[in-house]
Amino acid sequence: MDLDNIIEFKASSALRDKLSHFGIAKTFAEGDVILNEEAYIKAIPIVTNGNIKVMRTEDDGREILLYYIRAGESCIMSFLSGIHQDTSKVKAIAEEKTDILFIPIDKVSILIKEHPEWLDFIFRLYHKRFEELLEVVNAVAFKKMDERLLNFIKKKCELTKNQTLQITHEQIANELGTARVVVSRLLKQMEEEGLVTLGRNKISLV
Repeated sequence: MDLDNIIEFKASSALRDKLSHFGIAKTFAEGDVILNEEAYIKAIPIVTNGNIKVMRTEDDGREILLYYIRAGESCIMSFLSGIHQDTSKVKAIAEEKTDILFIPIDKVSILIKEHPEWLDFIFRLYHKRFEELLEVVNAVAFKKMDERLLNFIKKKCELTKNQTLQITHEQIANELGTARVVVSRLLKQMEEEGLVTLGRNKISLV
């Protein structure tokens, strides 16, 4: 697999070759669960095409979106759980058709020792995910649901590079950790304010 335009750091040709040699390529369809909570991590994923959403489920069944993993990125939660031989604390779902290169856990230490840019990549990912998780905490603690909803729609449109989302109110409620009736009421209010237009399982950002 050609990683020249995938890894978002300046990886040496030796590291690219090593990743391609160690890696196991798999493709997932939209909605496929790539990783479940409490599952043991056997490999670190590198997204080569598509997007993954990472969710956290509470004991009462409610879910909340933590962050997205885009092409050229990996999951720092998987990395940490994997190297400590711990189970996953999150669930990962393909947002669209997604290609992933899985690097076996037992090869990760080799990459760290032999290729410093790999460790730099991991640290920069950790920093990015930490900031994204702080945004989630800040939104839940201090922002009203209408502001969170609008930010969610904008981020989703940016991620898909499309001003129209094919998504149900139930799906949005699950990712924001709220009730469907709340989402429906706020979307109707946003439509009246001229922020969005609504269709059947469709939301367009104005």
